[in-house]
Amino acid sequence: MTLPLSIDSVGAACAHVLLTPDPLAKLMAARAAARNWQLGRLAHRFDAVMPERPARPELPELLPPNRMPKRGRIGSERARIAMLHALAHIEFVAIDLAFDLIGRFGAEFPREFTGEWMRVGADEAMHFALLHRRLRQFGSHYGALPAHDGLWQAASETAHDALARLAIVPMVLEARALDITPATIVRFRDAGDEASARMLQRIMTDEIRHVSAGTTWFGHATKRMGLNPANHYQILVKRHFRGALKPPFNDSARRQAGLTREFYTPLAQ
Repeated sequence: MTLPLSIDSVGAACAHVLLTPDPLAKLMAARAAARNWQLGRLAHRFDAVMPERPARPELPELLPPNRMPKRGRIGSERARIAMLHALAHIEFVAIDLAFDLIGRFGAEFPREFTGEWMRVGADEAMHFALLHRRLRQFGSHYGALPAHDGLWQAASETAHDALARLAIVPMVLEARALDITPATIVRFRDAGDEASARMLQRIMTDEIRHVSAGTTWFGHATKRMGLNPANHYQILVKRHFRGALKPPFNDSARRQAGLTREFYTPLAQ
């Protein structure tokens, strides 16, 4: 897929991804944006306003987190489908989060920032494609179940501050996925679903790089501003994250991503 000829800048390409509601069209737009950037077809201009909310398909029905039905134990196929659907929704929203980060804040950073987060956005699109294909193998699809509408709150809360966005999205939300995914993989394996387990392992390997991208650019910006990265991270998390950082933490995976204990241990509850 290629982007429309009128889309010749990074900002316009990011806005196009965010304003595309259909899930498969969105992942294709994300891939096209990343490829066009890599091939030098997009000018490093941020000449489009990012929407307050991305376009969304009619399905899945979006519910508050406290109204989401319980998934039950992964041992049943129905529960595995529900878990895969929830993960697919996370990856779907993650596509928008990556491109909103670029389009909204890319002008504040060197060109390398755009390149790295374009790769992250393409990864998120690939993750969604993998999960959607697995759902189809189970006779389901993305949109067949409701999904919670809390994920975009982090983007809305941090729409004014690049450092806050980096602190909350990759360094809290994606880092949390590093904590819980290993146990989820074990549960799929215990249920005899090795295909899903291998897929989740592949996704987790990529997510370590995504957290690393967040940590790296957060460190770049805070040091440029003369701030202590760990201390400023804690200030921003207390200010913008509507929840608690709860152990256990996957210290090994977080350390691989450059997110060392000095960042999050003082915040743990």
